[in-house]
Amino acid sequence: QVQLVESGGGAVQAGASLRLSCALSGRTVTTSTMGWFRQGPGKEREFVATISASGGSIYYADSVKGRFTISRDNAKNTVYLQMNSLKPEDTAVYYCAARRSYVIGYVANEYNYWGQGTQVTVSS
Repeated sequence: QVQLVESGGGAVQAGASLRLSCALSGRTVTTSTMGWFRQGPGKEREFVATISASGGSIYYADSVKGRFTISRDNAKNTVYLQMNSLKPEDTAVYYCAARRSYVIGYVANEYNYWGQGTQVTVSS
């Protein structure tokens, strides 16, 4: 059974940093494309960042480029999202997802497995 467990969310002020973690079980991050998505209040779920199974391809949404960094620890089978210079518009539930493919995916329905989400709230 594949499970993803996110952690690291919280409430911070604008300009602060947070690091989200996503622990994967039942699959390995080295055979899965991993992604982070978010869903703000009243908004649709949107792509944030993705890392390919090989780790050689990483892509970000324009809204977070230069502020967020996706990475992974193969030994811990965990993916991270380092979020710096947080803005109120980053407020959302952040979801980790895994895709049974070596191909990068930017769309939520391309992913097969999802975590429960972790809340990030950024106040001005």
